[in-house]
Amino acid sequence: MVLYILSIKAEIEGIKTLSLAPDANICLDVRNPTSDYEIREKVVINPREFEEQEENSRAQPFHFGISWEGSKKRSVLTVLDQDAMKVALKKAIGKKGTSKKGGGNDPFTPRSMVEEDSNKWCPILAMECRGIEPYAFHPMGSEFVVESEGGMMFEDDVDLSEKDWADYDTENEISVSIMEFESKIENV
Repeated sequence: MVLYILSIKAEIEGIKTLSLAPDANICLDVRNPTSDYEIREKVVINPREFEEQEENSRAQPFHFGISWEGSKKRSVLTVLDQDAMKVALKKAIGKKGTSKKGGGNDPFTPRSMVEEDSNKWCPILAMECRGIEPYAFHPMGSEFVVESEGGMMFEDDVDLSEKDWADYDTENEISVSIMEFESKIENV
């Protein structure tokens, strides 16, 4: 299994945290890592639901599966929760022979983006894949939750599909904005 990290970068202003919503669907482009022409664009994955498996299957649960042309095995993608992510990161980082301790500069451990991360890459999601390679993320409009510096939560209307978002925290009289949103997916 290969571990992939989805990272985001944006200029944030008036924002304490920018994070993935716990109930967010994830929209990705995926491809067959052994073929240049087998791709699936804008696949929507629900991290709260696992795909149905055959009764006597010994395979681990997964969120998205596909059988590529000519392949006998099913290729799968699993969005990792906190516990599974820690185990997978320990295995992946151990293979590279490097050691990264947690904290704000860790390029692998998914976390919420904070003010100090403005204009820097911040990991927000970990995925484990077998026979499938995610290569692009597409915001659909409801994946992110913003907490303003004053503590007001913006949960329903944070739409980054146009790469920019702005609102106003009326309780604390603070303007909040996300500009020049970018994302990338890298294997660890």
